Amino acid sequence: MTATTSVDSDVQVDTDAAISVRGLWKIFGDDADKIIGSPDAGLSRPELLEKTGCVAAVRDVSFDVAKGEVFVVMGLSGSGKSTLVRCLTRLIEPTAGEVFFEGEDILTASKSRLRELRRTKFSMVFQHFGLLPHRRVIDNIAYALEVNGVRKDTRHDRAREVIELVGLDGYANHFPEQLSGGMQQRVGLARALAVNPEVMFLDEPFSALDPLIRRDMQNEVKRLHQDLNKTMVFITHDLAEAMKLGDRIVIMRDGDIVQVGTPTDLVMNPVDDYVADFTKDIPKSHVLRMGALARPAHADEITSGESIDAETVVRKAIPRIVNSTSPVVVVRNGVPIGVVGKDDILHLIADDAIDGSST
Repeated sequence: MTATTSVDSDVQVDTDAAISVRGLWKIFGDDADKIIGSPDAGLSRPELLEKTGCVAAVRDVSFDVAKGEVFVVMGLSGSGKSTLVRCLTRLIEPTAGEVFFEGEDILTASKSRLRELRRTKFSMVFQHFGLLPHRRVIDNIAYALEVNGVRKDTRHDRAREVIELVGLDGYANHFPEQLSGGMQQRVGLARALAVNPEVMFLDEPFSALDPLIRRDMQNEVKRLHQDLNKTMVFITHDLAEAMKLGDRIVIMRDGDIVQVGTPTDLVMNPVDDYVADFTKDIPKSHVLRMGALARPAHADEITSGESIDAETVVRKAIPRIVNSTSPVVVVRNGVPIGVVGKDDILHLIADDAIDGSST
């Protein structure tokens, strides 16, 4: 294993976060650790490669993942997103930085402690399912518990629980080759859930699936998150997938974080042309929440008396708004915060149409 260099950081660690990352670097190449803190650290990726022969896959990255959050990391191929998530669990050893989990810097953990964290606190789901072909579904799911020394009857009881949870009833005794790609990925999700982890890391888990199966699996992740409230770090190169699943999204380019924000933040307030180009094809009505569209009622307006939650995505609320004879009240935690009428919806749809025609 490559030695990890600790870095000092003036940024305070959020003790309420599931994961806090500070000053994380991963540089591939000889004498990579000597680049940190030197003038070469400021070079662009191509310049650094040309001068030193090293590649900066992750460059001085810092962020927090809140407990119970779906935190999506996205970017084009080569942006550093998969290297980043592997650094968080030390499948790849970072060159420098700190990764805190429950107040502990994972990058200083011993090998035995790291194995314990991977077995009991973290779980990982990858694009390639990695199922054991000679084992039945129930034994594939129970494998992590078997490694942890759990008795066979106990681990099978737990495996049956998660089989039901992920919609695999009736398939416990099937072998992987007897399952479709989507069902095999459900086995992968069930295996990750079997140990009841604190954090799930999912690295482009649906990239190899057909579009319809991929959509079903995205819905499955959303349902599982709603039911279990697990913290998830989800890697994807697909913006539509990121927008659908993410509470917050980080966009990476050449190892750097370009912007972190909610789907609405990224679409409505991109920090630069790179992010704007990423999000230009996403209709605002698909990410904007009703709370962002709410306005004070005009003096001559009479509201319908109907209400809608501020967190409802505008697209889902459109039928109710356009079919109402008067503006609908938007509420947050039961308290009215404004109204939305047909004209508000029509203006937003018109903006989407104009933005779409200009691309």
